[in-house]
Amino acid sequence: MVQTRPLSDKASSSRVNSSTVSHSQLRSTPVTPFAQTLGGPLTKQSISTLQINLGRRCNLACTHCHVEAGPHRTEELSAEVCDQLVEMIDRFEQIKTVDLTGGAPEMNYGFRPIVEAARAQGKEVIVRSNLTIFFEPGYADLPDYFAQQQIHVVASLPCYLEDNVDAMRGKGVYDDSIQAIKKLNALGYGKDPNLQLDLVYNPPIPKNDDFSLTPGQAGLQADYKAYLSEHFDIVFNNLFTITNLPIGRTKFQLQHRQLLIPYLKFLESHHNETTVEHLMCRNELSIDYLGNVYDCDFNQMEALGARDGQGEPLTVARLLAADSLDVIEQVATRPYCYGCTAGSGSSCGGALL
Repeated sequence: MVQTRPLSDKASSSRVNSSTVSHSQLRSTPVTPFAQTLGGPLTKQSISTLQINLGRRCNLACTHCHVEAGPHRTEELSAEVCDQLVEMIDRFEQIKTVDLTGGAPEMNYGFRPIVEAARAQGKEVIVRSNLTIFFEPGYADLPDYFAQQQIHVVASLPCYLEDNVDAMRGKGVYDDSIQAIKKLNALGYGKDPNLQLDLVYNPPIPKNDDFSLTPGQAGLQADYKAYLSEHFDIVFNNLFTITNLPIGRTKFQLQHRQLLIPYLKFLESHHNETTVEHLMCRNELSIDYLGNVYDCDFNQMEALGARDGQGEPLTVARLLAADSLDVIEQVATRPYCYGCTAGSGSSCGGALL
């Protein structure tokens, strides 16, 4: 029997002992530049993943959304950039994974053409779905479409308890998410090896300086699986634990509470150098709906564009003209990068260690 205590309690084992890093230290000490902590620049490796943010349109407006997506956002991929991306997917065999995000990626222009282009080339396609999109008018066929295309679904479910999810994502989101997972399970997701379903845990945004690291992924996955199986007969493959980086709405809330610098210092104080070789930014390109290129989704939201060896900003069109994806020598870094290296690390695929 799984105890239904709030996840904030479960995270207590990851809390920092205040004798190690005092609150006054967190407030008064400046944040060390990330590259300085590394002892040099973070180098790029050969590109194997293309992550595409199709736009800011979404049926939800989650409090932790670093993209600041929502129902009133209209920005989305253009037909021109969509064609360029399809050409890139067709041309470069080294791309193994096409990772689609948003907003709700399914609501934005280009979703299905890019899915089908990637699958035709035998590439893995990931869709980062909020699940509730299944119940919006015009999207009821998505579960069947996902299964037909054998799309790898990575779905946000920031807690296995209803109150926590609805507080973060909106009233009724938990129930809709449970029903959506049941639809996917009925199609074979979480059971058929070709139909992978992973869930994502996000911790609550800190409301005071009693910060904690993200709970251990393996233990929390076991809790999710036990609770969801017992209460809803739900199955899934993996749980990804993702650290909240101080970007977008998370950054705004931290600034409002005067916690931004203390939180950055907290993350810095838990930097784990063994995570660096596994950072997702080293072998991926992040593309926005305008066709601009970034090292990662977080840099995209901070408008920190990727540059080639001559310092020129990159676009999809420029990469196609160069006939190469491997033109970036160094990853652009900022203090929020500590969110990806703190503790066991964090990436779009969960913990790094």
